[in-house]
Amino acid sequence: MTTERETAAREAAPAVRIAPWTAAGRELLEQANTPEMTLHLGGPETEEQLDRRHLRYLGGEGPGRMYRILLPRGEAVGTVGFWETQWRGALGYEAGWCVLSAFQGRGIAASAVRQVLAAAAAEGRHRTVHAFPAVANVASNAVCRTAGFTLLGPCEIEYPKGHLLRANEWRATLPGATGQGRD
Repeated sequence: MTTERETAAREAAPAVRIAPWTAAGRELLEQANTPEMTLHLGGPETEEQLDRRHLRYLGGEGPGRMYRILLPRGEAVGTVGFWETQWRGALGYEAGWCVLSAFQGRGIAASAVRQVLAAAAAEGRHRTVHAFPAVANVASNAVCRTAGFTLLGPCEIEYPKGHLLRANEWRATLPGATGQGRD
């Protein structure tokens, strides 16, 4: 159920757009690779890990896509994307995002996530998108709620590889989806 506050926040959200990942995204990964920004993700990555991530995003491997979050004048302030994953025995999409610290708390992430949900729906492969923010990540859990996800409850996921994370499982059902997965 959407509250009046969430509706007001959605209406007041800045005009942001998502743009496909380009070479310019490497700098954005560097800016987001701080202890503060990666607190709920296992900490900063090495330069080699950032390079691999950047190349994976550029290559667009598999279903899904990564985007840069842009302000109206083109300033990149975050990342958002979706990718195919298997969860509880079914194929579906997973979404993830980050917004640089200086731009947080303005509705940017929720606006970008809604746009990525529309992009996932346009692919037509799956009916749902999951998100797994850490239970302690109040801001990302609020993004899920504001963007239209439904909280299914806490779970444990492995992220990064080899590290168990206590997360909340959120699910968004895509409009008009006729996807292949039972999910």
